[in-house]
Parts: sequence; structure tokens; C-alpha cells
Amino acid sequence: MKQIKTTDKNFQKEFDELLKRGHMDMDNVSKIVLNIISDIKKDGNDALKSHISKFDSWTPNSDKELEISCESMEKAYSELDKRLKDALQLAYDRIKSYHQKQKPNSWLDFEDNGNVLGQKVTPVDRAGLYIPGGKAAYPSSLLMNAIPAIVAGVREIVVCTPAPNNELNSLLLAAMHLCGIKKAYRVGGASAIAAMAYGTKTIPKVDVITGPGNIFVATAKKLVFGEVNIDMIAGPSEIGILADESADCNFLAIDLLSQAEHDEMASSILITSSQEVADRTSKKVYEWLEKLERKDIAMASIKERGAIIVATDMDEALDLMNRIAPEHLEVMTEQPFDLLPRIRHAGAIFMGRYTPEPIGDYIAGPNHTLPTGGTAKFYSPLGVENFLKKSSIICMSEEGIREIGSECALLAKTEGLGAHEASVLERLK
Repeated sequence: MKQIKTTDKNFQKEFDELLKRGHMDMDNVSKIVLNIISDIKKDGNDALKSHISKFDSWTPNSDKELEISCESMEKAYSELDKRLKDALQLAYDRIKSYHQKQKPNSWLDFEDNGNVLGQKVTPVDRAGLYIPGGKAAYPSSLLMNAIPAIVAGVREIVVCTPAPNNELNSLLLAAMHLCGIKKAYRVGGASAIAAMAYGTKTIPKVDVITGPGNIFVATAKKLVFGEVNIDMIAGPSEIGILADESADCNFLAIDLLSQAEHDEMASSILITSSQEVADRTSKKVYEWLEKLERKDIAMASIKERGAIIVATDMDEALDLMNRIAPEHLEVMTEQPFDLLPRIRHAGAIFMGRYTPEPIGDYIAGPNHTLPTGGTAKFYSPLGVENFLKKSSIICMSEEGIREIGSECALLAKTEGLGAHEASVLERLK
């Protein structure tokens, strides 16, 4: 695993390369995705079936075959091993409990002159969830996307997930049943995003689309933004770890690999103030690699996008990690909460040696749909607010408009908007 020191002559150049981790060249796929979107807008279900035949290796014979039946969801749930069913329920309960604390309330403010100002918080009518199903199926992603929508009070949730060879993951189906999903479809990729954005005979048009996906899915979400709202443009998974001399190198190594095994494009970066920790962790990484089923994927990720950075002290380490703005940030130091006020950019922060990143992927409660590629500098994790919209409330009393109306009319006049000015002045007569 590549190791670099901040005192190295070429450090800045190598660090700048790390900042490009998982960069998605959307320009090169935009034309392909635009054609897919155009096909869906023009031919609807016929285009969907054609795309499924081309990309997922099976051909639906009817519109009905695009649908995932509620009966198949219920059957999958009923056939789950009890321990797995209990684990799924525990995850559901913890995720729901966490997200219930996020829900904002409507409010009204009554001024002394009789004016009323406020905000009305309302869920969107229909949400579209994209759940990946290519290299691996992620039932946890269904929970993380559906539960915030449920807590928000969304009336209808639509799920799209690819079904390569017309096969679906049974645990994903069970998770759909647990979440009460009634509308789900065997449709993936950019086609699914376009179908949810514009609607087809079978798949209804939604108001917001959330969920992770490959570069084609990410590009499609970017291109349909404005027609619908989206959560974020997410890229390959990544982890950053801050560690001092007290860190357990065995933990550090396997935690780095927990992201590397996701995808060859995943990024795993450790920044430590201890040369000994750097050396021991690097050795442990290769020991662990030999034990992994997804060794080849993890090896490619570590080789191309992994790094251990040795900083002069934790102040420098913190500064570098804030520049990286990782999707997942583990703080493996003796007093992790001492550093928390100085962490400015991270999707999710895992504090202390007994808080591995995977606990957040499945069962801790906070959402695992997180900003990647440095976008934690301006994006937040998926949450209840992604499924809500806010309306301003304004009610002026006669006394209230007389107090501020002349100033409003003056501003309107200054902008050259005569009807605006008159609209206010007529009420002041």
C-alpha cells in the first residue's frame, strides 16, 4: 500500500492525485445517457424492455413483467431465517428511530401588529428510490432510502432495481416487504432514472429520486435534475481514517479494506502522526487481503487509490483530512471527541476504536447514503429533509402592511416594477 510523508519532496503532487479519487468522467457517458433518456421519453415501456434486454440479459414479454409483485416480497420475508429477520427488524427500528429525530416542524410566528409569518413543511407526494443490483445487491440501501421517506410521510414510494438475468436478491425483496413497498420494478441503470423522472405507462413519475448507482445512474440523475429533485451525485465508496500512536493497526487495516472490497474505484486513505502505525498497518493490510473473498477487487482499489500518509502531527493530519472531505471518516485516536470540533468536512464520522464504518452501513441508525469525492464540503447525508419541501407563510394585517408597505412600494418603484408598487399602495389608501 502506497505510503507517503508530508515532508516528502513530491508530497503535494501525490496528495493532489489522491484528491481526484474516484473521479467520474460524466462528459464521456453523457451522450449515451441522453440517448437513453430520450428513448424513455419517446417510447416509454417499449424502450425500457429494449434496454433490459440489452443490459440485463433478459427480455420482458409484457409490461406486467416489469413489476415486482407484493406477493414475492411477502414470500421472501416469510422465508427468511429467524436470525436474519430479527437483524433486519433491528436495523429498521434503529434507522427509523434516528431519522424520526430529524423531522422538522411547521411553525407560525405571531407579531404584535397582527402579522403572521411561518413555514409549512410538507412531504413530496411520490418518491423514487434507486437500489443497485449489479455487482451486488444492497438490501441495506433499500432501508436507508425508504425509511427517511416513510418518516417524512411520503404518500407513495416507487422502487427501481435492476434484475440481471431476471433474478432478484431475496433479502432485498424481504426488505421491501418490511418497508411496506407497494410499487417496485425490475428496471435499472439510467433507464430507471429516466422512467421515474418522466413516467411511463407502468412506472409513475416521481417528485424526488434518491439512491446510489454507477456512473450511468449518477449522470442520469444529474441530467434529470430540475425535472425532479435528487439527493446528490454519488461516486465510488471511500474511507478516511485519522489515527494517532494509540490506534490498533489490525483495526485500521481491516477498516481500510472494508471500503476497498466494494469496488476497484473505491478509495481508502489513512492519515497518521505515527510512522510505526503506518508501517504496521501497511503490513496488516496485506495479511488481511489474503483472507478476503473479494481479494482481487480490494487489491486493485488499494493499489490504485489507497494510501497511508504520515503527517508531522495531528494538526497537520486534520488539515489534510478536511481537504479530502471523505465520505466515511474514522477517528481512531486516544481522545476522539477532542478532535470533533475541528472536523469540518465528512459525510459520516465514526468516533473511537470500537466504531468501525460497517456498523454505520447497516445498523447504527444514521444514513449510509453519503456524499463522496469531496462533496461532503457542501452535501449532507440522505435524510428526512430530502423528502420534504417547505412553503413560506405570510399573512399581513391592515396595521402590519401600513407599517412596512411604503418601504416595500419604494423598493418596487426603484426596480421599475410599477404594478408591484401599485399592488402595495392600493392597500395603503
